[in-house]
Amino acid sequence: MQVYHLDLHELPLFQGVPAAEVEQFIAATDAKIKRVGRGKRILDAYVENHNIGVIVEGEAQVLAEDRFGNENVSHNLERGALLGSTSAIMPQVPYDMAIEALTDVLVLWIPYQALLTAGPKLGRTHGLVMKNLLEAFCRKNVLMMQKIKILSQKTLRERLILYLLYKAQRQGKARVQVPGRVQLAKELECNRSALTREISSMQAEGLLRTGEDWMELDAVKIAAMD
Repeated sequence: MQVYHLDLHELPLFQGVPAAEVEQFIAATDAKIKRVGRGKRILDAYVENHNIGVIVEGEAQVLAEDRFGNENVSHNLERGALLGSTSAIMPQVPYDMAIEALTDVLVLWIPYQALLTAGPKLGRTHGLVMKNLLEAFCRKNVLMMQKIKILSQKTLRERLILYLLYKAQRQGKARVQVPGRVQLAKELECNRSALTREISSMQAEGLLRTGEDWMELDAVKIAAMD
């Protein structure tokens, strides 16, 4: 297991756990790292799953899927994000979320049952991982609440501004990485052409600067809108 090469001990799930103890955790739970190619499904909706995944490298997106095959983008997942936890912990509840790789992705898969029973073998390490896991669940709830707030905005401009402000909080910088226009339109649940027009309008007004894969709000002008 490439704990040091992949910096697994730097993942949020292993915060406070030395690299050597991460190796012990992986051995005790029989966790595995697997690669998924760009555009491939990491998890399918309504499919049985027994593992909690952690993204080690790459980026993925969560898709809400109904029984008729219709999909809506929920949110993106980056390094350190958890996936598959709901279907692993609550297999009796049909899970309608699929996860698709936006880039080549490395995922650390931890068998849920092994995680539950590894406490006696791992002691303090197990307690730290479980604490970090609970915190990660809380962060997922925050993301979902942010999604609801974004979509509840009255105008497309307000949706985009709030979306970028939340991105800036998570990424810790004003110039944030964003997906392509098609995916961004899906995340904001709007028409792509309407989004393109709004971005152009905000650029013309000096509210927004953009690049190939980034956007940056003008903080002074955005604050003046309040």
